Amino acid sequence: MPAARLLRTLRAWLRCKPKLPRELQAGKDVIESIDAGGLPLDPSRINRIARELGLEVSMRAPVEETLERLRAAVARGLETLAMEQAEERTKSKGRKK
Repeated sequence: MPAARLLRTLRAWLRCKPKLPRELQAGKDVIESIDAGGLPLDPSRINRIARELGLEVSMRAPVEETLERLRAAVARGLETLAMEQAEERTKSKGRKK
C-alpha cells in the first residue's frame, strides 16, 4: 500500500500549492526553463508573455533584453503576490482574536 499513500500525499501537496495568475505562472515557467539551461527558441512566445505581464515590447527588441525585463516583471509580480498573501494572513489572525 505504499503507492496509495504516495498518491494521497501527492494529491494533498498539489491541492495545497498556491495558485499563481496564468500570465505570472507562464513567465515563471519560461524563466525557470532558461535558468535550467534551455534556450528561448520562440521569441514571439517570450514577447507574448511579456505583453501579458504589462510590458511594452518592440518587435525589434533583442530577446535577451526582453528576457531581462520579463525576469524583473516576474520578480515584481511574485513579490506583490507574497505581500498580498501576508497581508491576508495578518488580517485573518486579527479577526480570530
